[in-house]
Amino acid sequence: MYRHLIRRSLTTMASAVETGKKLAAYQAVNDYITPEHKVVGIGSGSTVVYAVERILQRPELKNIVYVPTSFQSKLLIIEGGLTLGSVDQFPEIDVTIDGADEVDEQLNAIKGGGACQFQEKVVAEAAKKFVIIADYRKKSTKLGIEWTKGVPIEVVPMAYKGVMKSLETKLSLKPQKSTLRMAVNKAGPVVTDNGNFVIDAHFGAIEDPTSLLKEIKLLTGVYEVGLFCNMAEIAYFGEADGTVSTLKK
Repeated sequence: MYRHLIRRSLTTMASAVETGKKLAAYQAVNDYITPEHKVVGIGSGSTVVYAVERILQRPELKNIVYVPTSFQSKLLIIEGGLTLGSVDQFPEIDVTIDGADEVDEQLNAIKGGGACQFQEKVVAEAAKKFVIIADYRKKSTKLGIEWTKGVPIEVVPMAYKGVMKSLETKLSLKPQKSTLRMAVNKAGPVVTDNGNFVIDAHFGAIEDPTSLLKEIKLLTGVYEVGLFCNMAEIAYFGEADGTVSTLKK
């Protein structure tokens, strides 16, 4: 009986999370993507799937060019019959919608759980407006509290051991734990779309994510860091009760 209740509770929670993702994505698309837009950035991850779903429900958005941040979002664009573009073709984007692993009260975010942080940051920085969509679990007072898997750091393969050592010795905030991310269905480490490795470094609560970002970026061998600081205009959170909350600058 207790096992049945636990399974039922987990199922209910999973359903609330998925509903939250969908609600946040739909609301963000409704509020921030209009037929007047020419180019829109599409992020990566499970929540973004719902953003594309909503776009496809609105025929007036079919003539926009969509720029992906990963192989996953590229497939979503192509399979949806939308117009595919690239950031080198369209260096100025009207709005980019993307998910996040954690968002703090100042709209700083940890991204890169899907190992796409470099492309995600390029497309986010190219946008006039950057919008985050997530479920209620991703809200946090400080980065590193709710998301404990670590800050994703994309590194050049030949330099990963040196970067791991530098993380321990050259930062003002030392990581509590840093690991090379290993693949699930292949032997060896995760390889990004850029052919790089990913180190996940957990620092605990991050008081000053902007300073930490700058310090990590200066380490030789670092390709990109999954800290997105002072970039988002707004974040949409799908709540457990079926509502959508927002956090805005």
